[in-house]
Parts: sequence; C-alpha cells; structure tokens
Amino acid sequence: MTPAQQSLEAETICRLAPVVPVLVIDDLAQAAPLAMALIAGGLPALEVTLRTPCALDAIRAMSQVPGGIVGAGTLLTPADVKAAKAAGAMFGVSPGATNRLIAACEDEGLPLLPGAATATEIMALLEKGYTVQKFFPAEQAGGAAYLRSIGSPIPQVKFCPTGGISLKIAPDYLSLKNILCVGGSWVAPKEAMANGDWAAITALAREASGLARSA
Repeated sequence: MTPAQQSLEAETICRLAPVVPVLVIDDLAQAAPLAMALIAGGLPALEVTLRTPCALDAIRAMSQVPGGIVGAGTLLTPADVKAAKAAGAMFGVSPGATNRLIAACEDEGLPLLPGAATATEIMALLEKGYTVQKFFPAEQAGGAAYLRSIGSPIPQVKFCPTGGISLKIAPDYLSLKNILCVGGSWVAPKEAMANGDWAAITALAREASGLARSA
C-alpha cells in the first residue's frame, strides 16, 4: 500500500466524524463498553494509543464491536506497526514519521496518519505521497492559526490535528478548509471510564459528533 493509497483511506476514515477519540486504556475490561459508548454517540473511528500494556488487547476487543473502525496510535517502530496490524488495527497514527515506519506501513498495508509539526516535515511527507497528515502537538506547535497559515502555501495537505484540543477550541480547527477532523481525549474522561459511566461518554461523543466542519 503506497503512501498515496494510505492517505485516500485515511481521508475516508477522517471524514466519518469531526472528532477521532484518542484513547489511553489501562483496564482491558473497559475496552469494549468504551467502544460501544463512543460509537453510539456517533464517533466510529477510534484511536487506541500504544501507551499501556493492554493496548493491543484493547484493539482486539474493540475491533469486535460492530460499527467501529479501530486504529493504533503512538506507532514508533516497525514492530509497533506489525503488532498493531496483527491485533486488528485498521489504521495507524504516529507522532512523527521515519522512513522505517513508513516502509513498515507500506509492507503491512496499514493506512498511516503520519505526524508532522513543521512546514519542512509536512512537505517531506507530501513528497512521499501523504496528502493527509496528523498535526502534532497541535496547540503547542501553533494551533489553528498555524494551520490556517500553512494552508495557503501547502493547500494539497489536509490534517487531523491532535494534542491539547478540547471541545471549546475544536471549532477553531474544524472551521478551516484544510482540517478533516480533530483528535481529542476529552470524549473519554478517565473518571467516567473508571466509574463505568458509559452514558456520560455517549453524551460527550454525541456532542462532539455534532460539531460543524468546513473541509
């Protein structure tokens, strides 16, 4: 799967909803009900970060929930890519991009949303064929104002910004023509997950899924 093909699939996934939940799962028992709650609220694309020991098992469990498209976040190495694909991930997300990581995604046929934070990084990924990229860390790297500015000289690239984005500022990003969606963790608060308050998470997801976007 070439980078261009990966970007086509990534764009389709990003267009499913204005928000992609970025999930850190510490308790495997939470995985399936969390997926059901988010999907019920209108957020079918789910990014499970590979930051906890049970992350791969969480991807396996969530992949069994009807209506969801589960991806793996925090891909850093080719081994991460292989493990994520084997666990059932349908797309991958990385904080940055290396040649080895890109090659692994090509070999494994895993659509990658590669991370970039500067014009040079964005251009380098575009040169490889990635027209859909992750902008990370969004708020710390310049926020919506930066992406508005980068859209003029590099209109070919569309983004899913993540990092520090909340419900309050998400509309600032979604109003831009080069933003497909945003990634956010606010739709799955740790307290609600710990308490099994899935109704609250569905309500947050429904609120997020109703956000307007321009792209």
